[in-house]
Amino acid sequence: MARGLKNPKKAKRKVKKKESGESSAVPTMPAKVWQPGVDNLEEGEELQCDPTAYNSLHAFHVGWPCLSFDIVRDTLGLVRTEFPHTLYCVAGTQAEKASWNSIGIFKLSKLSGKRRDLVPEKAGGDGSDMEDESDESSDEEENEENGGPNPPVLQIRKIAHEGCVNRIRAMTQSPHICASWGDTGHVQIWDFSSQLNSLAGSETDVSTGGSNLETQAPLMKFGGHKAEGYAIDWSPLVPGRLVSGDCDSHIHLWEPSSSATWNVDSTPFDGHDLSVEDLQWSPSERDVFASCSVDGTIAIWDIRRKKPAATIKANKADVNVISWNRVASCMLASGSDDGTFTVRDLRLLKPGEEPVVAHFEYHKRPITSIEWSPHEASTLAVTSEDNQLTIWDLSLERDEEEEAEFRARMKEQVNAPEDLPPQLLFVHQGQKDLKELHWHTQIPGMIMSTGSDGFNVLMPSNVESTIPGAAED
Repeated sequence: MARGLKNPKKAKRKVKKKESGESSAVPTMPAKVWQPGVDNLEEGEELQCDPTAYNSLHAFHVGWPCLSFDIVRDTLGLVRTEFPHTLYCVAGTQAEKASWNSIGIFKLSKLSGKRRDLVPEKAGGDGSDMEDESDESSDEEENEENGGPNPPVLQIRKIAHEGCVNRIRAMTQSPHICASWGDTGHVQIWDFSSQLNSLAGSETDVSTGGSNLETQAPLMKFGGHKAEGYAIDWSPLVPGRLVSGDCDSHIHLWEPSSSATWNVDSTPFDGHDLSVEDLQWSPSERDVFASCSVDGTIAIWDIRRKKPAATIKANKADVNVISWNRVASCMLASGSDDGTFTVRDLRLLKPGEEPVVAHFEYHKRPITSIEWSPHEASTLAVTSEDNQLTIWDLSLERDEEEEAEFRARMKEQVNAPEDLPPQLLFVHQGQKDLKELHWHTQIPGMIMSTGSDGFNVLMPSNVESTIPGAAED
């Protein structure tokens, strides 16, 4: 698996976003769906973002590229649906020199947006709605560079980190406690409560430069792994419990002995032949976690045993990432180096049988990240080295009558390719070398992603979450 960034350099701000879709230069021409990785752009052509495809879309960068980040839970509300939004996150850099690396603690506030109708009430009737849409698009294009009439406010606190940060994760129960995997071979635990409290109390102190770099000692630094690694995950059920996996196939269990100290089991879990790429705790069983490996397998573990409780031969290629569904805990998704991703129902796991319920071959390059929606059991998002972020709804099926009704309502012909999977809900482009994505657990429909040219925060207009009993802020 190609995880790193070749020759990392300071990221330049991208002003325009590109998205799957093409605006017709001739009004009489039927609309055409442009397929990334299939269709070629003619000389002089370029893809332009259609801002009406998003309820919200913003981009920012922090200097050096970040291979990994995590959204930090906050106290602003469990379910937030009203704009503007505020989010907190932590991210680790991939700098050109080891001594230039840092962990950034970010606050991004005043994220503007507008909730859009999936299908206009009128389309091409008296022209009024089309005119309004045209005016709206012009307004948004005019403010494309800064993300809206009132651009988001980015505030950063930076902590020096020895070496590149391969992966970083915030504890669910105590979000100010974070774990980082470094390319030096060390796993470190940090307390960022001071930085998060400072950001929470600040509204005007805008800082994006490198002059505010702080030096802080970690709570703990573990050097027991025999090689560097990328796999790490906090337990969602047991506060402070952690697993970390390395490129030498070993997995270590961390148990908290206090709020600021951990005991790391020196005897690793042994079940993979090659590098452990990702780890995920079960959302429903406190002693169970899953791992995936370059050896093409997925293993299910019980921490009371050092050998896998079950091993699945998942792919002939490397299995890069996994995600355990937090809403439907029987579902485990995985993404591989051959560009495919697969969903398995663990209730169907039997010796000699493959519990696959869905398998997709849409992406053309290795899968770099996969994550289930925290609000919808059938929805997940994927990033790939083909520079696409895709969103999928596994509950969808093709409905010819519904498609015909949609065409009639829109008063135009929509030539959708027949070979596109009906479960493909959205394609987002415009970022290079996409490495990781996360859904915001407190803002339904919001996704954040990172690539070599910075971060995107997006809310597609056709991704909706139904949360029973959830009231708008």
